Amino acid sequence: MRIGIMGAGFIGQAFARLAIAAGHNVMISNSRGPQTLSSIPSTIGAQIGTVHEAIGFGDIILIAIPFHQYATLPVEPLRDKIVLDANNYYPDRDGAIPELDERRATTSELLAQHLTGSRLVKAFNAILASDLEKGGQTLPSGARRALPIAGDDDAAKEIVASLMRQFGFDVVDAGPLAESWRFERAKPAYCLPFDQEGLRQALYEAQRDIDLPEGSWRW
Repeated sequence: MRIGIMGAGFIGQAFARLAIAAGHNVMISNSRGPQTLSSIPSTIGAQIGTVHEAIGFGDIILIAIPFHQYATLPVEPLRDKIVLDANNYYPDRDGAIPELDERRATTSELLAQHLTGSRLVKAFNAILASDLEKGGQTLPSGARRALPIAGDDDAAKEIVASLMRQFGFDVVDAGPLAESWRFERAKPAYCLPFDQEGLRQALYEAQRDIDLPEGSWRW
């Protein structure tokens, strides 16, 4: 499979390494252009391109950018593409976004409203880049670490779940995009290592109006 990545930070690079190790072809891009990507290690094995080149290249597109930039993403080129939303809302970085602060929408719902026609799946946001780079991990229980996904397109979710399994993770489907708040920043499932049963419990215990203390997920 061909995967385009928008966002060349730690998550984008960690994802690229796993995808290439699993036999996929990858192109990395960012909003500032290929000339700013000279720091991407050549050992990753990814191609470098513009945002539009990465979109055209990929069957699947991973978006891992500062969330406040989401409205700058091109809409028509991403139509009908499977888009992996690995973004998170950090108010200190992104500024206040009333729809999120007032719990009227999830980050993925806002992105889906912008990217009309894209097959959006919330995925790979609830894991630290340093953990993602390791790939699937065996937990003390002996089970594999599980990651959550959410989306309104069941076929797209199954493709994304298959990709996660190739990377060595188990998968828990949290439901539609409207439920993706359950594994956003500062919820019990965010970036903490669980097996499938533990992740399902953490998703169930999440409360929309209650956040964990800032940084408590950096275990």
